Amino acid sequence: MKHLVQRYPYWLFCLVSIAAVTLYWSVWASDRYVSESNVVLESPQIAPPTLSFSSLLSGAAGGSGDMLLLRDYLLSVDMLRKVDAELDFRQHYSSSDIDVFSRLMEEDAPIEEVHEYYLKRIAVELDDYAQVLRIRVEAFSPGMAHAIASLLLSEGEAHMNAMGQRLAEEQVRFLEKQVSQLSGRFSEARQALLDYQNANGLVSPTGTVESLNAVVANLEAQLANLKAKRTALASYQSARSPEVLKVAREIQALNNQISLERARMAQQSGGALNTVSSEYQTLELKAQFAQQSYSGALAALENTRIEAARKLKQVSVLQSPTLPEYSIEPRRLYNIIVFAIIALFLGLIFQMLVLIVKDHRD
Repeated sequence: MKHLVQRYPYWLFCLVSIAAVTLYWSVWASDRYVSESNVVLESPQIAPPTLSFSSLLSGAAGGSGDMLLLRDYLLSVDMLRKVDAELDFRQHYSSSDIDVFSRLMEEDAPIEEVHEYYLKRIAVELDDYAQVLRIRVEAFSPGMAHAIASLLLSEGEAHMNAMGQRLAEEQVRFLEKQVSQLSGRFSEARQALLDYQNANGLVSPTGTVESLNAVVANLEAQLANLKAKRTALASYQSARSPEVLKVAREIQALNNQISLERARMAQQSGGALNTVSSEYQTLELKAQFAQQSYSGALAALENTRIEAARKLKQVSVLQSPTLPEYSIEPRRLYNIIVFAIIALFLGLIFQMLVLIVKDHRD
């Protein structure tokens, strides 16, 4: 026996390791209770999945972005701090009743070490095919496992709602400020238009100009008819005949009236209707632009408020956090068998290496 030990010391080490591991997993390792929960994220807005090249490569058709954000938050240091504050995570997992290899070594350990340990006991995985988030919590008592899983669900839903609404609320505040400013500009532009109308005594200078153009055109038509009539009379009557003089006076009157109407529309001294109409059109365009901007801002504000409601996320629970009735971790027999197979396999490899070295020496 001694000779075999001296000849194959690595096999002795292998057997001792298997015996020690067997003793640990069989007797010493603390029981761990597992609480599991399956959830999905739902919102009032149901959007059809988008198919893209990247989604084909990843095996998903979109819609998993929010689930991944929720997963990262549940595994974050912020979530760990909340779990520790409400359920005393450090005290539970650093209890002296837990075996030394399974427990948190120090209750006042740095947050980095606690978070690393937290990731060993909390698993959150996304099922890309089913679009389901699977939460798995290991603790050293059934109540603690169930409490942590329940807290993860409630805090995750609150965080997703807050994150989804934050940007929408900022947009709403910005748009409300813009609506207030545009409302003031619209009121100022409308009042300026009314003041201009009252100052000039015209409701619509543009319409007045069009009416004057029609009047001038009518007068010019009458003038043309009278000139034609005068030419016809002059062909057989004297230039001083009463009828010819009457037509001449009518022609003069029409010329004077046409000149007057044209002067109303355009003159160098100012106050002409073309100037009034141009200034009125400028004020009217400003008022219309202010109204359109104000209407657009109101529509954008209403759409943003609706979008804020749509961004509410609800964690729909497919499987509520289970309350373990017996421990399923550690998998004692499985761990012993796996370690034994690996140890024996490594021992066999080491023996083959030793034999190869001896053959080369010989």
